[in-house]
Amino acid sequence: MKKFKYFKLSKTKKLRYLNNYYKDNLYIIFLPGFQSDITGKKPKAFLRYAVKKKVGFLALEYSGHGKSSGRFTDGNISKWSKEVKIVIKKLVKKNDFILIGSSMGAWLSLIQFKYFKSQIKGFVGIGSAPEFLTRLMWKKFTKKIKNEIIKNGISIIKHGEYTYPITRQLIKDGKKNKVLSKKINSNIDVRMFHGNKDASVPVSFSKKILKIFPYARKKLYLIKNGDHSLSNKKNIKKILNELDNIISSM
Repeated sequence: MKKFKYFKLSKTKKLRYLNNYYKDNLYIIFLPGFQSDITGKKPKAFLRYAVKKKVGFLALEYSGHGKSSGRFTDGNISKWSKEVKIVIKKLVKKNDFILIGSSMGAWLSLIQFKYFKSQIKGFVGIGSAPEFLTRLMWKKFTKKIKNEIIKNGISIIKHGEYTYPITRQLIKDGKKNKVLSKKINSNIDVRMFHGNKDASVPVSFSKKILKIFPYARKKLYLIKNGDHSLSNKKNIKKILNELDNIISSM
């Protein structure tokens, strides 16, 4: 397994990443979810695949995530998507790439089409959650939680075994980063994977993404008994098989 590296954003800020460098080859870029890191099964499996296939690879931890610097509560969609853009420009450079976005990573992936449209040759979404801050969180918060966020600027939200510190600035910024109302006219391969037992994000979110790609070769894979992360061996194998199909058709 390759070692983690750190990308210096400034003298005091650094982002942890994994990569497999190739000067002129296609890249696979993996963007993890909300409060996720790059130590899990998916980024490791995608890295092994990239090494085996001799393609480039990049997986990134946004500020406030994993071992990257910064506080999670200072982050937002604008900041994290900007970090993704900077790292792609510096490490992937002019190489073509396929984006794989898990949960919030799919949202950040869609934002990258503004900057790298001609370089993006494919997009794979896993339990995709674009605009989840307003469409899932804020919309479903109780009046008490909403008031707490407005008054105190933060509320600690419990969801299953996880706790999320949700800030007012995060919600406010999320509203500015709409992606589901804008068409992306790229003629690429788009694949959505979504578990039918996903307790965090409804499958309708993956369907909404497919609608914004009018000219793409697109498919939705509804995974039977699949959860939100789809990180067991069987599900990762399905994703890698489809990745193989995308690359071989290029």
